[in-house]
Amino acid sequence: MNNEQFSQTRALITQDFELENKAENLSEAELLLLLADQVSYMIEHRMEHLLSLMYRLDIDEAKVNFALSPLSPEPPALGLAKLVLERQKKRILTKSAYKTPPLDDDAW
Repeated sequence: MNNEQFSQTRALITQDFELENKAENLSEAELLLLLADQVSYMIEHRMEHLLSLMYRLDIDEAKVNFALSPLSPEPPALGLAKLVLERQKKRILTKSAYKTPPLDDDAW
């Protein structure tokens, strides 16, 4: 993933998780920790909204359930943050792989 693709990924995450002014120029590891903090807050105070976001971002329900279960090897917030980051990275890579060329007005 190049810098432009990571910038797009960071923009998607900051928009969806209301981190606009906090995530500028963060590395992937720093973004993951910031996202995990936000997810932790959402687990405690806005669980329905968090689950709605997971559904809207098309994150596999079984993976979300496992991340929230006591069987998960990591804290729930970190597990969910990793799922979000990976899903958004895949989304950006897919968009760049299937980018449509701009339409030329002369073609009409």
